[in-house]
Amino acid sequence: RSIGLSFPRTRAFCAGTGLPIAVLKGIAMSLERIKELLAKQHLVEELVHNQHMSRQQLVEDIVHRQHHPELYTIVEKMEASELGGVLEALSITDAQHLYSLIPFERTNEILWEISDELREQLVGSRDIGFSENQLNAFELVNGKLRKVPINSRKDLENVKPIWVDLLKASRAERKYVADFYQVDLPDPHDASNLEVSTRFHLENEGDIHLHANFLLDRAGDSRSVPVAFILRREILFSLRDEDLPVFRLQLRRALAKPGFVSDSKDLLLELYGADVEYSSDSLEGIYHTLDRVGKEVLSQAITDDQAAAILSEIAEEENLNGRIRNNILDTQRALSFLMRCKVLSSEQLEDTRQILRDIESLNSHTAFLFDKINFLMDATIGFININQNKRVNQLTMFSVVIMPINIIAGIGGMSEYSMMTQGLPWPVAYGLFVSVMGLIGWATYVALKHVETRKMKSLHKNTDKTGVR
Repeated sequence: RSIGLSFPRTRAFCAGTGLPIAVLKGIAMSLERIKELLAKQHLVEELVHNQHMSRQQLVEDIVHRQHHPELYTIVEKMEASELGGVLEALSITDAQHLYSLIPFERTNEILWEISDELREQLVGSRDIGFSENQLNAFELVNGKLRKVPINSRKDLENVKPIWVDLLKASRAERKYVADFYQVDLPDPHDASNLEVSTRFHLENEGDIHLHANFLLDRAGDSRSVPVAFILRREILFSLRDEDLPVFRLQLRRALAKPGFVSDSKDLLLELYGADVEYSSDSLEGIYHTLDRVGKEVLSQAITDDQAAAILSEIAEEENLNGRIRNNILDTQRALSFLMRCKVLSSEQLEDTRQILRDIESLNSHTAFLFDKINFLMDATIGFININQNKRVNQLTMFSVVIMPINIIAGIGGMSEYSMMTQGLPWPVAYGLFVSVMGLIGWATYVALKHVETRKMKSLHKNTDKTGVR
């Protein structure tokens, strides 16, 4: 019994969806297994119906229980885009059966991945919504920014935004918003992998595409988060996969203060300016950390374990400093590109120049911090070398002290010593021998310490005469 599309036709369907190759392979592999399980289930059901046996419903329930666990397992492992492709490739009967096995909490994201025709056949007139906090639109009302939560498709029809913010939006959600506003909305991660020359470009329709990395500085987990900006017809679109402090800060300011922004370009400049402020705060945190580490390194001798911990902390701050430098240079390129596009007003141009001046000052701070980090690393490694030299010196002194003792021990082991002490009891003879060995070792140690002390005094005298510290 034919229950769906053949494998070649399935591949042809997937090829027309624009899905990534990895997703297409997943759809093809999962679809064949699902079709096989559904075929077995349909075959058994037909046999049960044709037999006219008693308790047919019970037998059918048993058959379902045998095949459903494996179907549940396959569905659980599949991504929403893969499930959407599989549902599209199946017949409507099998698609309805497979959809009934999907947990309710996943149905919304899967409904985004299928066509409107299939969606209507599966759930009727049910309106699919955006995930919580994934899409927000902002209108300008009486000079003040107003947030409009977008929970369903219908909400987009009743808003005239100057900013549309997509957070962790799926491919299907991005596509719907892009079709609604007739704009190209890329994946922010894909955009961040572009070459620098193509990350800032102007489309033929006048759309401005900017791709930047924003700093996310958390204790022990600082990283750069890619963000894509698109300016189209006085609307700013932002796409990101993580919640950023910069966006929360600017949102609070814009919502609370009338006249804070006047259009979408103001918003974009404020976001870039807030990112520079956030980077400045992080640099201040690096200064405090390095000051504390510097006191530990320079104020006292440190052990190897302490030195290892200090090196780890310095390396973390160096990594953060490098990330900040890269991000602000990225922001500098984006702002320079905006100025070349000649879309900014005179006031916005002045704001842009001020942000660029702030970036220049931060560049000098990052350069200074690199030098300070290198100095502290060299000082810490120097203490490690000093500790190693102390161990080598201790081993050398121990060898010198043991050397005369070894010579005497060699003599004591000869037969002549036994002849020399023939009249003495052996405990007395060897007790005297051990005492002499200890006395000679102690004398050697005292002599070495005396020589070392004289050298140190001579060094201090020379230092006092030359005035070099």
